[in-house]
Formats: sequence, C-alpha cells, structure tokens
Amino acid sequence: MKKMLLLGGSHAEIPIIQAAKSMGYYVITTGNQIDGMGHALADEYINCDFSDKEAILSLAKKIQVEAICSGCNDFAYLSAAYACEKLGLPGHDSYETAKKIHHKDKYRDLACRLNIATPKAQKCRTIEEMLTACKRLEFPVIVKPVDLTGGKGMTRCEKLEQVEEAFAKAMFATREDYVVVEEFIMGTNHGFSAYLQEGKVTFCFVDNEQYYHNPYLVSGASTPGDVSEEAIKQLREDCETLAKALQLKDGILHIQFILKKDNTPVIIEVCRRTPGDLYVHLVEIATGFGYSEYIVAAEAGIKMPLPVFRNANGFYVRHCVMADETGEIEKVFIDTEIKPYIVEKLFWYKKGDKIEDILKYKAGIVFLYFETANDYRKYLNRLTTLIKIQIKKEI
Repeated sequence: MKKMLLLGGSHAEIPIIQAAKSMGYYVITTGNQIDGMGHALADEYINCDFSDKEAILSLAKKIQVEAICSGCNDFAYLSAAYACEKLGLPGHDSYETAKKIHHKDKYRDLACRLNIATPKAQKCRTIEEMLTACKRLEFPVIVKPVDLTGGKGMTRCEKLEQVEEAFAKAMFATREDYVVVEEFIMGTNHGFSAYLQEGKVTFCFVDNEQYYHNPYLVSGASTPGDVSEEAIKQLREDCETLAKALQLKDGILHIQFILKKDNTPVIIEVCRRTPGDLYVHLVEIATGFGYSEYIVAAEAGIKMPLPVFRNANGFYVRHCVMADETGEIEKVFIDTEIKPYIVEKLFWYKKGDKIEDILKYKAGIVFLYFETANDYRKYLNRLTTLIKIQIKKEI
C-alpha cells in the first residue's frame, strides 16, 4: 500500500484524510496538535512540526512516502512543496513558486506585475519604513504579517498614530523579519475556490463570507455567493493568468476577495492548500463535486478527468460556532426553530472546556440547507443566537 504523509490532523483535515484513504493510501498524519480529531481517522500519526520544512523532509525520507499532501495551513503547503521538490515527488509547485503565492508581499508584487487587482502595499522592516509608506497610502490602512492567516497579528489603523503599535504587533507574530502595510479595501467579503487543470479553471465555487467578533477571521460561508457573472469571469481569468505566469501544477487555487461597489473583485489572499473548517465539505454538499479527492489526487501527482458537478440548488451555509464570552463551556444550545435546516454538524468541544479568547475559539461547525431565499435571509444573521455556546454560570 502506498504511503501518504499528510501535514495536519485537526478537524479541518478530516475530508482530506478520508479521501486519501478511500483512494487506497496508507495515511500518516503529522503536526504538533496531538489531540487533533483527524489523527484518529488516519492509519498512523507521527508527531512532527509541519511548519519546519527540514523536519518534514527528514520525516518523509525516513518513512519513505510516495506522496505528500498539505493540510489546511500555509506553512503545511510550503513544507510540502519544499520536501517534494527535494525528493522529486510530483504534485506541488516549486518552493519558490509556493512562496510567491503564500507570502503576502510576494503575491502583491506579482499581482501588480500581472495587472491583477490587489491592494496597494509596501513591505517594511522598520517602523521608519512603515511610517513613510503610510504617508503614501490613504487611511485606513491594514498592517499584516506576510506569512499568517486568520487575522493573526493584523491591525486596521485609522490614523498615523496607531501605526507604531500595529507594526510591533505584526513583527511579533511573523516568522519573517518584515511585514506589510496596505490600503484597506471597502466592499463585501467572498471566497472563490478554483480547480486548475493544465492551467485552466475547470471548476469554481463562490461564497459569501460571514464574520463574528473577529473582523479578520471567517466564521461562516454561504452559497450561492452574491457575485455577478462578470466578476466571476474576471476571477477565472485572474486564476489562469497566475497559472500561466507561474506554470502552476494542477490542483486547488483558493482565493479570498473583496467585491467593491463598482463590481471589481480585489484579491486579498491566495493559497494552494485546502481551506480550513471543512470548507471543502461545504463545496461537496452544495455541488456534488468530490473536491477532497481531486485535491488529494493533485498533490499526489495523479491526473483526474474533468470535474462533474451541479450548480447549488437552494442555499447552503457553513456556520462555525463561536463564543460571546469567556468562561467554562456548559453546552452548545441549538434552538428548535433552526433544527429542521441542519443537515450535518461536527462538534469538538467538551463540557468544562475553558474559553479564553472569543476571537479565536470555535466549538464546532454546523451545515445548513435552505430551500428558499426567504428562509436563507431570515435565518442567516440569526444563527449566532439560534446556535450558541452557553457558559457555565457561577452560583
């Protein structure tokens, strides 16, 4: 049986692990999160830091794997690309190409050269460089680490006096010796997930993103997205422009973008790894397309036939259950009013777990289906009250 090293093993990697096993691989998961839900579904777990590319290379050599698949993390994809390049394994872009996609400063430079709409940005190593850059940009601006996602180390600044603290926060979070400052783009937030084959988009999926207390961490996604065909066409062209310029391998190209009032999609994040929080499962239940299997196949270097899928019939929502307050979890409450619309759910919290940061903590994920636009609009913005974490109250 062929061995696949899968870089990750949390709840987010479950669809990928299941797909790899269904394709006949002996799946070995890794990562520092030893209690990840995905590890129990794998054939074997080996504790190794997937953000350490040299450690992953050494592990892959030691256990003699035939394929490496990244999990739902940018560092995982970078390590997978690095190890595969060194070992001559198929299915990944070169390490340098992977950095051009996953590091924000490198992607911004590339997008500008290719005339792809992206925020104006400046790489900065010192606070002096950043203050100078901010004077060339219009406020508000946003300061970011170049190598992190989910809002880690990010700050929106309304005025110059806020920049120094934002710079220090981003520098503390990043593993690099520089960060970026960029213009803050106004509009609605969306995802665009594409599958590339021979440099062409053969499948794409569009969503609306939802946010809760953390304005930089996606807490939900719904489809169909409120995005025009014209904007989708532009995004497809942007993907194929990137694919041609970088000679991208087959596989996923996932994008987060902001749709401006003038209908221009401005790409703010790009990655080639599986999105987190069971996003691929939302795609699968909405379209019938086996996205997980296609992603695994691509990272293993297996050519796949053209995708077969359907357009979403009705409205689908992936809702991450987050908290309103810190404290000890009593339970997750689900109102009887919303129960008929729930099609699947996965919880990983335990009674008694302590929530210390409401901006990051998630207790589980719920998938919902609404037949009509009226029901979808009626309930979407009420989900945080209809499905909520209840905190144990002191007596």
